Formats: sequence, C-alpha cells, structure tokens
Amino acid sequence: MYRDFVTVAKSFYRMEMVMPSQRLRYLFGFLSIRFTEMTSLDNSNRLCKRLDSALTVGVLLSALVTSIYMDLRRRGWDVRAVRYEDLVARPLDMCRVVLEFCQLPVSLAELAVRAVDVDSHRNTEIARRVIGQISEPQLTPQRKAKLDEHLKNYGMPCIGEPLIVEGTLSCCEQ
Repeated sequence: MYRDFVTVAKSFYRMEMVMPSQRLRYLFGFLSIRFTEMTSLDNSNRLCKRLDSALTVGVLLSALVTSIYMDLRRRGWDVRAVRYEDLVARPLDMCRVVLEFCQLPVSLAELAVRAVDVDSHRNTEIARRVIGQISEPQLTPQRKAKLDEHLKNYGMPCIGEPLIVEGTLSCCEQ
C-alpha cells in the first residue's frame, strides 16, 4: 500500500513524537549523517542522509519502499500495489479487487472493510486518537525543494505531482 509522500511523512512524524526511540533517532539524525547510517536497517545506505527536516525521514522511507516495489516489478515479480486514497474512497470495491487478485472469496469484502475501519493500534501509544492530536510539521518551499531532491534520487515524482505506480490495483479505470 502506498500514498502521497508528504502525507506519509506527516503521519510518520506524528508517530515518532510519541515513540522516544524514534524521536531520538530523528534528533540525532538531524545532527549527524553518521548516526543515520549506523541506525539504518537499509544495508544499501540509501537512507544515510542528514535528517534536515521533520518530514525527511518519512519521505525517504516512503520513497525507498516505493522504489523497492518498482524494482521488484522490473525484475519480473508479480507484486501489486494498492493506493491508500483509493481504499479510503471506495473501501468495499477495493477490498473486492484485492481479494479477487489474491484468489480469495470476494464474499469476504464486507468483513475486510470492517477490519480496515478498526484502529489496529487502538491500545498503544500510537493509537489514532493519540497521534491525531499532534500537530503536523509545515511544508515550506525550502523543505519542499530539499525533499524534491531526495525524491529525484529515488526516481520518484516531485511533491505535488501525481503518484500512481505501475501495477496498482484499481476498482475503476485509471
């Protein structure tokens, strides 16, 4: 599942504000590329960047995952994507499409929609009701320019440009 890079970054930022280990990683990553490199789970070092804004880590992670997905498709893997915005706009139709693609009974679509509506983190520190109260960082023109540089390095469209990746499952014509 994927969605707009800035939306992911803002969500990731709110999550890290309530998780001390992630908050420290961001703070130290702001000071040092070396710290980001040492704590990265990505062996390719593609995440080894100075975390120069509150949105950088979320945009980098989202771009990395999307580029890995696109690479898998280029290598011939039959992996598919679901756009979050499509799932929210037409949950029943999208659940049917996903179930059909997975060769599962489409009759389970209504159950799937109910499951999607449940906050899977409801009893944790990252529950929607908790992180929803944290204000988002602002996307200034300077931040946007820097984030666009990062996105170009991953071969991704710039912020504000449409993001529909190849192999996206859809319930309507694209």
